[in-house]
Formats: sequence, C-alpha cells, structure tokens
Amino acid sequence: MQNYKAILEEIYTDGLNATDKGTVASYIPELAHIDKNNFGIHLKTLDGIEYGAGNFNTPFSIQSISKVLALSKAMALIGESVWKRVDVEPSGHPFNQLALLELENGIPRNPLINSGAIVIADILLSHLKNPKEDFLNYVRELTSDTNINYNLEVAKSEKNTGYKNFAAANLLKSFNNLVNSVDDVLDFYFHQCSIEMTCSQLSNAFFFLANKGYCLTNTAHLTKTQAKRINAIMLTCGFYDEAGEFAFEVGLPGKSGVGGGIVALLPNHFVITTWSPGLNKKGNSKLGMLALEQFTTKTKLSIF
Repeated sequence: MQNYKAILEEIYTDGLNATDKGTVASYIPELAHIDKNNFGIHLKTLDGIEYGAGNFNTPFSIQSISKVLALSKAMALIGESVWKRVDVEPSGHPFNQLALLELENGIPRNPLINSGAIVIADILLSHLKNPKEDFLNYVRELTSDTNINYNLEVAKSEKNTGYKNFAAANLLKSFNNLVNSVDDVLDFYFHQCSIEMTCSQLSNAFFFLANKGYCLTNTAHLTKTQAKRINAIMLTCGFYDEAGEFAFEVGLPGKSGVGGGIVALLPNHFVITTWSPGLNKKGNSKLGMLALEQFTTKTKLSIF
C-alpha cells in the first residue's frame, strides 16, 4: 500500500525549497502578477483516496488544460467526425506556431495546440445551443461543483493580446476549416481558457478520463474507446514540444496550461494535479514537471 500522503508532502517540501521556480507567463497581462511561490498538489484515486498539499484549493486560470475538456465535449457531440478537421500527430513545435498550418492546408496537427483547439471551439459553437453557458455547465457537471466560473478579466486580457490566435483563426477560415465567424469562435475560445479551477477541482474534472468515460457521479460522458483516444493524445501532444520529455520522465497522459497547472492520470488508478505558476522555457510549469517526475519515480506508477 502506497503512503500517498507522505509522498506528496515530501514532493511539496522539495518544491518549496527549489531555488529556480521558473518564470510566470507575462504575455497574458492578467496572469503576469500571480505569485510564483504558489505551489499545490492534489491526488484523487479511483478507489476514493484523496490528498492535497500546499495551495491545492486556490483557484487559478486553467488555460490550455481546458482544451482536453473541450475536445471531450466535441467527441461526445459528433464522435469520430472530429478527426476530419484535426489530426492526431504531435506538432514538435510551440503551441502557437502557424507555419505547419499553412503547409498542411489548414488541418491542425492535433486538438491540443492552439489552432486545433480553435477548430474544436468552432465545433462546439456549432453544436451547443448556448455555447459558453453549456460548456461551463459541462465542466461543472464533470466536477459536481457549481462554483466554477469564467474569469472575465482574463478572457478580456487574452482577447486584447491574442494576435497569434487571431492569425491562426483567420488562417483556418481561409482554408474553410472554421464554420463560424473568427470573432465568435475566439470569443468562446478565450472564455474557455479563462476558466478558473483549483487542483482538487481539476482532479475531479479529469476523473472520467481515468475511469473509462464515467465521471464522479458514475455518469457516462464518453465511451471507453473515446476516453482511451483522448488519453493517447494527451500522452503524445499534451505538452507541445516537450511532450516526449514528459512521457520520458513522467510516463503519464497529461495536459499543461500556461497558468501553471498540470493534470496527469493513470487510467483505472488515479488523477494527480499540480499548480505552480512559474514556467520553464517550453511554457510548462517547472515545479509541476519536477513534482510529477518525482511522484511516478517514488510510487513506480506509470503507464510503462
């Protein structure tokens, strides 16, 4: 039997004492003032064990972690048709890179880079009756928590500075891979990324991907096959051009966000979420990456 509590506390203490905690994302002004000394870890196992350390109940901007939840909703709505508009290959490039999109005729490499997530946002916009409200309610349903909200200041901040996202969306539109208007798609996308959650809420939200598509209330949101596909994409594409490094060091499907959050999971076993706003050069949480590497090393639990 693993002593998860002792392991998390040990990892948390090591993180607090780290001399280099990375650099907080400054290109989204609303994120620039977050204290990089924040550090939280939360573990939820499928058999009901739950532990947290540090700032695991402090809300933060989940940013690109939301792309996985958006993808899951799109797959629930239109199934395999998603893959006609986005591919499933790692990009090997930064999350906001545009050159590949031009070369590959407006089909994004995968749904977890910005251009791919913008296509997914377009799908949701076309298939949800009240897109922003419906998507937020979906996230609340997954977590069994009605206290989750958009941070409207963050959404506004992203809209005011999201020039590369506007460029990507216009490029997608030029290749006829957006149905709705660029402004409407990006308005939804910026709100989606601005959702604020805590580590414990994120562990709850991703529980269904560790549990064959069934959320905390045992409601099926995806088929077992769909959950497997999303986990595969998280493993190969969840960390942009550092996905190989994460698979190599940690060995779990996961997703990062520039707000400093990382969610990772071992199917049929657990979900673990970390938050530390200081990022490494690839845009992933520096302490989060280290913490998860330590966790799988100490517990010897990974998919490999």
